[in-house]
Amino acid sequence: MIPSSIAPRPPAPAKLKILEVADRLFYNEGIHTVGVDRIINEAHVTKATFYKHYRSKDLLIVAYVEGRHLRAKQLIEEARRNLTDPADVLRALATLIGQIATRPGFHGCPFINAAAQFGDPSHPVRQAVARHRSWERALVTDVVAELGHAAGEDAVDDLILFRDGALSGSNVGDPERAYLSLARAVERIIAERTASGGARLLSA
Repeated sequence: MIPSSIAPRPPAPAKLKILEVADRLFYNEGIHTVGVDRIINEAHVTKATFYKHYRSKDLLIVAYVEGRHLRAKQLIEEARRNLTDPADVLRALATLIGQIATRPGFHGCPFINAAAQFGDPSHPVRQAVARHRSWERALVTDVVAELGHAAGEDAVDDLILFRDGALSGSNVGDPERAYLSLARAVERIIAERTASGGARLLSA
């Protein structure tokens, strides 16, 4: 019996290298345009090593999406650290989106990009994207509930749509204008919070 105190073994360096190369190529050039042979060559591994760690390209794409989810989760946790007012949390998330969209090499939301390349909602890649989206919606739902918005579900729908629009608009247009539009939309939702909800937050 293996003691529960023993930590799991870290991933093999070759596995991490394959995913690192795939992450860069998939995001910069598109998932379907990058073949397995290209990834193998740039990761400097053998074909046998690739298929030892990833039995198919689809499994590697799922790992890419899941890795992006973990990075997004970390960024969001850092952005909202030490913030207690839900209005400030929403503003911080909007600012984070603006920062991401203005970074060099930004090519849009990796989750929207991945979903756009797989039409079947039951495909493992689409399911991985759906898991991220569900997590993201749950987070926004919790913040809106704390905000005390009178129409919580509508506000969540609007915020998710504003987020998607800002990232997509930043990719094909002016990132600064897209961020400012998102920031204005967030302020409108904050202003719509009910008086009773705001009072509960202040008295808690």
